[in-house]
Amino acid sequence: MRKIQSLNGIWQWHSESASHDAVYTGEVPGTVISHMLQNKLIEDPYWRSNEYAVRELMANNYLYERNFTVSGEDLDFSCAELICDGIDTIASISINSRLVAETRDMHRTYRFAVKEFLQEGENRIEVFFHSPLDFVRKEDEGNDIFYASTGCIHGNAALRKAHYMFGWDWGPQLPDMGIFRNIAIEYFSEAKIQDVQIRQEHGSSGSAGLKFEVKIKQLSSYENRQEQRQTWFTETEITDPEGGLVSRTVRNSREWQYEETIPEPRLWWPNGLGEHPLYRVSIRLLDEAETCHDTYECRIGLRTVTVSTDKNEYGNEFAITVNGIKIFTMGANYIPEDNILTRVTKERTAQLIEDCAAANFNCLRVWGGGYYPDDYFYDKCDEEGILIWQDLMFGCNVYALNDTFEEDIVEETKDNVRRLRHHACLALWCGNNEMEWGWADEWARLKGHHPRYKADYTKIFEYILPRAIKACDDTTFFWPSSPSSGGAFDNPNATNRGDQHYWEVWHSGKPFTEYGDFSFCSEYGFQSFPHSKTIASFTLPEDRNIFSKVMESHQKNPAANGKILNYIADYFLYPKDTDSLAYISQILQLKAIEYGVEHWRRKRGQCMGSLYWQLNDCWPVASWASIDYYGRWKALHYGARRFYAPFTISIGEEKELSPHVSYYVHNDTREEQQCRADILLMDHEFRVLWEEAWEGGLPALSVLKCKETDFSPWTDDEALCSSVYSVFRLFRGEELLTERTVLFVKPKHFDYHAPAYDVSVTESEHSFDITVKASCFCQYVELYLKDFDVIFSDNFFDITSPEGVTVHVSKKDFKDHMSPDLVKENLVVRSVADSYGS
Repeated sequence: MRKIQSLNGIWQWHSESASHDAVYTGEVPGTVISHMLQNKLIEDPYWRSNEYAVRELMANNYLYERNFTVSGEDLDFSCAELICDGIDTIASISINSRLVAETRDMHRTYRFAVKEFLQEGENRIEVFFHSPLDFVRKEDEGNDIFYASTGCIHGNAALRKAHYMFGWDWGPQLPDMGIFRNIAIEYFSEAKIQDVQIRQEHGSSGSAGLKFEVKIKQLSSYENRQEQRQTWFTETEITDPEGGLVSRTVRNSREWQYEETIPEPRLWWPNGLGEHPLYRVSIRLLDEAETCHDTYECRIGLRTVTVSTDKNEYGNEFAITVNGIKIFTMGANYIPEDNILTRVTKERTAQLIEDCAAANFNCLRVWGGGYYPDDYFYDKCDEEGILIWQDLMFGCNVYALNDTFEEDIVEETKDNVRRLRHHACLALWCGNNEMEWGWADEWARLKGHHPRYKADYTKIFEYILPRAIKACDDTTFFWPSSPSSGGAFDNPNATNRGDQHYWEVWHSGKPFTEYGDFSFCSEYGFQSFPHSKTIASFTLPEDRNIFSKVMESHQKNPAANGKILNYIADYFLYPKDTDSLAYISQILQLKAIEYGVEHWRRKRGQCMGSLYWQLNDCWPVASWASIDYYGRWKALHYGARRFYAPFTISIGEEKELSPHVSYYVHNDTREEQQCRADILLMDHEFRVLWEEAWEGGLPALSVLKCKETDFSPWTDDEALCSSVYSVFRLFRGEELLTERTVLFVKPKHFDYHAPAYDVSVTESEHSFDITVKASCFCQYVELYLKDFDVIFSDNFFDITSPEGVTVHVSKKDFKDHMSPDLVKENLVVRSVADSYGS
């Protein structure tokens, strides 16, 4: 039998600092910073420059404690284990004033035998947290490792705690601590389910085979007394996505490895390629009297996933392959959603994943400098068809290998591999972020380290951790690092094999035309400021200059503001105020990423993936994110909805601003698509100067150049060149699916006319429908509501006809009653032409 006693709830806590002897309460799961905020001991660390004062409070130690009751029936169980799903990080755990255990790894799930510490009636548990900030500072003083990532507190590599908590070039230095996930005591007798592994086999027969390996933990008192050993049974039940019974089978203890067959399986596909049906598996542990002692449940998707690294005409491909289909991977890099972990909720995460699906993502890379997300993150990715590239939690650091460190990293890896391996969304495991590349290319900040650290790298990521993964998951693809060409420091950022990180655009200030031909670009990016509403959330009006102390505190990349201004100078007229500067920076970010994605999609076959840096923010900040801390879509995320659409178009220039233009149709669905396209040359008064149409079919999983055009007769005239643009429109039947435009001069030299907007708002059953017309051609038209945050069906679009553009907003986005008039009254419209001048 089995019982769980939750220790979540209200705990008492206090600082061990001599100047803070008051005792407070806080709810667990929780953290020191969240409890300080609840007790109004600090201001929000995200407001202005509060981060630094709050950071120093993490140099103290903190004690958490609570009472709980244990009954006589509880003590009748043969075993009691304290289960800590998330302890952050250095802690000493005592029950009834006796030390139970010490922890030192945020990424581990700890289980401690505690029956000997319990007593009938009232008990007391204490968790003493030792300062992580004090630990890493002392570690930095005492070792010869001098490397740390930009913005990161030195010494953090020695502590198995999420690296980003010590700062990054997009995040604050707030190394919080606490019981951030569930804590409980599990009581059981005789036996329990210890582990379940499910492997899939898909053959040509049309059925799916599930191979089960069930491990049962039997208490030694029963194992050693043969005459009293029972025969145990497992009852395995599989239900289909609608809850219908597929199979129910009972097997005895001699059959812990067995197989079930699912006839006519409904396959799980990534977003844009098919449906994402999930089957439920339930396993019950029964004794001879059919009493249930334990239950295991999970959901699975029936699919095969691997990565093809086969040779091709360019080198070696890197193609995620699902159900035998090599897909073009489209998505971004995910970082932790907050530095204050209690602010990460199931609902907030679900919205973020839904926003990814809405922007046509089929993959997220969980970056290795954070922590392993909660189960509900992966559950939601299963449901939305978002593949997961899962880094192990190592990134941009130099690690010193010793026995303690090895024990922790092996156990944390096994814990999380066992937890996550059954998810349909799991595409691959990856050893770390950028460390093979750093060692191989001898990054300047790595030069001078003792050679043992490079040797330790090889031991950890090419021997110790691959073995740990394989011991728990021998079916999921493993990749040693990102970027990599397969390991052994063999040109890890080679352009024609493995995956690549490309930062010449942005970090080196190169133009967007520098995006080269890669096999799979898993990291590249471009910064922007968040919306002015987000800037207002952490500033006073006098702070809203990008070079103010507060704004620079919320810009963790020291050179980034200058880079943004340099790129603006190259493309746009100087914005008239900070609000306009933020708007233009987002357009630049969209242009930068769009240029790379569309280039690589046109090279489908040679290149098979784009994961831009980055999806989200962990606090309000200027960064590479396409969705800001408050969930507001930047221009880039609206652009991703267009350039990541499975069926879409793009325009390729022979070189930037060239009159020689090619027009492409992309089909990354599994069905042939029939369509037509219109190609036009227009001026800013919507007059059509030239046009041509194309119509045809496009095979599944392909790209087609449908037209090449030379616009030199128009662009050779300097005045005309500054007032004409080409429009590319894609139709299915009479339905306009999407359009693209291209200029022949940079936007700062285009003759934009001052637009007059005509806005109308109507409503249907589920949405408000907003039509925006303009008196002339407008680029990157942004809509937002002054007092509400909503997601538009399209935004940062161009107006290329007198009919304007109609977008939709779901009524669910409004908590209060709204009317078309109220929406119109609250709506703001602007375009590039509104960003400069008076």
